[in-house]
Amino acid sequence: MTLSRDAAEAFAIQVVAWLAEDNARIGSFLAWSGESPDSLRARLADPGLLLAVIEFLMLDEAMLLDACQAFDVSPETPMQARAALPGGADVHWT
Repeated sequence: MTLSRDAAEAFAIQVVAWLAEDNARIGSFLAWSGESPDSLRARLADPGLLLAVIEFLMLDEAMLLDACQAFDVSPETPMQARAALPGGADVHWT
């Protein structure tokens, strides 16, 4: 299954909201990304930020599985969302 860009963006925004439900999760994302709460809010429509949100989620398997369970989606969904966003396609250098 593949996601459309619109579906991938909606999923990433859902992930931002999920991260924001927990101070430790959103704090970790802000520290990792260098974003401030204000810049995060201002950039929610930026595909680059949305890609970063998905990549952050994929850094930690336990967090990824928790999010997928909370959203009732398969663990493959974040990778599909990543691939649908600009700059998210896997590059193979072979």
